[in-house]
Amino acid sequence: MINPNYRLLVISTSTIHGSGYLEYIREEILDFLQTNELLFVPFARPSGITHDEYTQSVKNALNPFGINVTGLHSYENKKEAILNAKAIFIGGGNTFLLLKTLYELGLIDTIKEVVANEIPYMGSSAGSNLTGLTIGTTNDMPIVYPPSFDALQFLPFNLNPHYLDPDPNSTHKGETRETRINEFHKFNTQTVIGLREGSWLRVENSVIELKGNLTARIFKPNQIPVEIVAGILNEEIYK
Repeated sequence: MINPNYRLLVISTSTIHGSGYLEYIREEILDFLQTNELLFVPFARPSGITHDEYTQSVKNALNPFGINVTGLHSYENKKEAILNAKAIFIGGGNTFLLLKTLYELGLIDTIKEVVANEIPYMGSSAGSNLTGLTIGTTNDMPIVYPPSFDALQFLPFNLNPHYLDPDPNSTHKGETRETRINEFHKFNTQTVIGLREGSWLRVENSVIELKGNLTARIFKPNQIPVEIVAGILNEEIYK
């Protein structure tokens, strides 16, 4: 059973086509946070941007709506900053770099502690990968080597944000996303949920709800993948 104290917003992507950063999901974020203070973790650094630049993009998206955003990198005592946080947002970028940095700073257990004490956790892309058991189903290249692939393990399965369906008109002969997840299941047993862009999971009171206008794809070892529509996820779907 998922810890009933967990409040999670697990977002496939921060930006969808034709929309600004966090714009399409802004109302959900404001409803979810229930606070005007947000601690942002910029360590995934998409495209190698600076921590300040990344944090500023979150400020630009949320400050006009009454959310005061601060970057974790700006605190000398980062553990204390997490312990005092009213809500945490871990952004996307490179999952390997993100996890390596959190391990090196000794912050994994601190984040687990505060989320177990009902502090809201919001993740996007790489930050969503961390809510699962491991980062083994990330789409990112292993540009650095974390000491472990074990993630925050709030959820009893793995995530594949930005899940893409094969393009029937493509001449590309490389692996599809589904092929790579099937390869993962040759060595791992946990369920994998493929979250398409524009979809997210909201977790409260031990209940997982798929939200957005798209279905999600559920992968289990030695089983045919299935599609699920938006709504409450029965435990049988992911156990």
